[in-house]
Amino acid sequence: MGEISFEDFQKVDIRVGTVVRAEDYPEARKPAIKLWVDFGDEIGVRKSSAQITAHYNPDGLIGKQVMAVVNFPPRQIGKFMSEILVLGLPDAAGEITLIGPDGPVPNGGRMH
Repeated sequence: MGEISFEDFQKVDIRVGTVVRAEDYPEARKPAIKLWVDFGDEIGVRKSSAQITAHYNPDGLIGKQVMAVVNFPPRQIGKFMSEILVLGLPDAAGEITLIGPDGPVPNGGRMH
């Protein structure tokens, strides 16, 4: 990957939010979970589809704080409109583990 400027980095709006709803998404081509994430008053609740079924189930995600890019345009994922990109890292097997803060922080906080 090529270098980017600090100004380029500032264009990516990465915020913290809390999962308030999660459902299995059996219609997806690859196993996925539908997420509704609360980013606080300024942004509100946004939804996403995430291929995170190896490490997570819907019930266990409620209340979890996650990091997400909130300024991508919406993207149709099957019959579901994804409005954010929830961030994660691959484990040794390539399965995604979500990124979030070490402790509770206010929803909507922007990553620095």
